[in-house]
Amino acid sequence: MTPHRRNQPVSLRDAAEAAPTLARLVQLARESADRLEAVKAVIPVALRSAVRPGPIDGATWCLLVENNAAAAKLRQVLPAMQRLLAQRACEVNSIRLKVERGGK
Repeated sequence: MTPHRRNQPVSLRDAAEAAPTLARLVQLARESADRLEAVKAVIPVALRSAVRPGPIDGATWCLLVENNAAAAKLRQVLPAMQRLLAQRACEVNSIRLKVERGGK
């Protein structure tokens, strides 16, 4: 006898949270988005739409940037970003910028 399987849809978030590895990825994605929100005040308004939260790898956080010009301007505010994150007790030793090829 096979177990009765329900054919009800499950959201991607619910499915991801049910699997430990995927749950960790969801947690890191959420944490990265929270970090970006925390530093948004020091990102020039014109650049905010060009920046997306990227992966967290230990004490290194990556931001995904649309183009080289935006990345160059963001490099100027990286120290301020790190100070804000330190005030929030986020363990970030470095912030990497990765320019996305081909846009969003």
